[in-house]
Amino acid sequence: MGLNKTAWATTAALMVAALSVAAVPADATATSTTTTTTQTTACPTGWGSVAKTRSAATTKSLTDVRTGRHACFDRMVVDVPGAGTGLGYSVRYVSRLYQDGSGHYIPVGGGAVLEVRVAAPAYDPDTGTPTYPVRAGQRLKGVNLTGYRTFRDGRFVGSFEGDTQIGLGVRARLPFRVWVATDRVVIDVAHNWTGAR
Repeated sequence: MGLNKTAWATTAALMVAALSVAAVPADATATSTTTTTTQTTACPTGWGSVAKTRSAATTKSLTDVRTGRHACFDRMVVDVPGAGTGLGYSVRYVSRLYQDGSGHYIPVGGGAVLEVRVAAPAYDPDTGTPTYPVRAGQRLKGVNLTGYRTFRDGRFVGSFEGDTQIGLGVRARLPFRVWVATDRVVIDVAHNWTGAR
């Protein structure tokens, strides 16, 4: 008889445990373990389209210009190895782009044109040998802008008295930012004004 009471007590305990698990709504367990929040990250805003400048100069030479596509903006990077963060720039929208020194008009495709000036020569200051061998008016070496949302055209304008000039054609007059990282100047141009992806 004692054995039956023990068996009965064990069975009753198992039934109570099973009923309490069944009493918890299935969606409550799922909610506590698998709830995910759909979050849309907004793109940065507030960059504006006014000219951006930074005073500094280097005798280190510009060697490369490259571009990349990002979720919120298109990016241009101007490489000046050895310059550290001592790089100056001037980036602004212009109605027409003219080459320093000669005054020649350089056509750049797109709905708007950014004139990018980096305070670094595209030649060796001691020998005059080009370190970025592209002629004025030619497309930027190794840059293919096919499929970019904002960038339309990139042209080398020239290098004169220690400054290098680049024309960046964009879809429209869009907000942009400019910043300096070690050995490079970075220009980001937003895909739109609203901050939406």
